[in-house]
Amino acid sequence: MISKKAKYAIKALKVLAEAYRKGPVLIATISAQERIPKKFLEAILLELRNHGILQSQKGKGGGYLLRVEPERVSLAQVVRIIDGPIAPTPCVSLNFYVRCDDCADEETCSIRPIMLRVRDANLSVYENTTLQMLAASGKIASELAI
Repeated sequence: MISKKAKYAIKALKVLAEAYRKGPVLIATISAQERIPKKFLEAILLELRNHGILQSQKGKGGGYLLRVEPERVSLAQVVRIIDGPIAPTPCVSLNFYVRCDDCADEETCSIRPIMLRVRDANLSVYENTTLQMLAASGKIASELAI
């Protein structure tokens, strides 16, 4: 399960992907549109900026905007930045591998093969979903609601 922080990050990035090449978006705008507490959102956007996903502009007409094209940012990148490992157990993590301390032998572990399948299924969805796709799905949904 992803954290609320990761969920908010994805929601905020969807807004910024929809506004891509239209200029910066104010934190207050994202906060109101997505119902994200402003102080929490500030910390999330700062973290994404520090990882090179966003850039910020100060002053009049300032705000946050994507530094990277929305089609080049996957949900896997976002979840890893905010939550860390995607894998359900540390012994199957691709980027944050740690041997399980309660397992005598990974080769004979009955749980590890299942966790590999869970990781691969989740990873497939996260890696194959970009911010551009997320923004496009939001536009389609809003058009259908009209």
